[in-house]
Amino acid sequence: MPTPSNPIDRLALIPHPEGGFYREYYRSPLQVSSPEGERSAATAIYFLLREQDISHFHRLKHDELWCWHEGGLLHVHCLHPDGRYEDVLLGPDHSYTAVIPAGTWFAGTVQGPHVLVTAVVAPGFEFQDFELASRTQLRDAFPQHATLIEKLTLAEH
Repeated sequence: MPTPSNPIDRLALIPHPEGGFYREYYRSPLQVSSPEGERSAATAIYFLLREQDISHFHRLKHDELWCWHEGGLLHVHCLHPDGRYEDVLLGPDHSYTAVIPAGTWFAGTVQGPHVLVTAVVAPGFEFQDFELASRTQLRDAFPQHATLIEKLTLAEH
């Protein structure tokens, strides 16, 4: 039986390839053209990270809007294409929304037991528009951020 106080159970979330848990709850029926082909106009997921979870560095081909719902403080670690690092803070006493521009590498860590957000992608999310970072390639592209990249990428086999 689901535990109402556990957001993974309450929202029927499943593991996400980047880390954490998610469930898509909205996919626009409107189709739009994008450089990658036809896409839904927008999609939305619940995304949850627990304190022990990492959303590993990844990037999307479209902008993503994050909206904080509950929990502790979320650090969204952004590596912009120009090499600049930005730590976007979402949660109590900080912003409740953030936009991650298309092509930006980003990862997430949590202070607190968990963080629940909605992530909206427009045009809509498709897994072929998602790229999980290779530790080696990201470190080669951003050597000035090697320590952070080691911590927030999956080990390569």
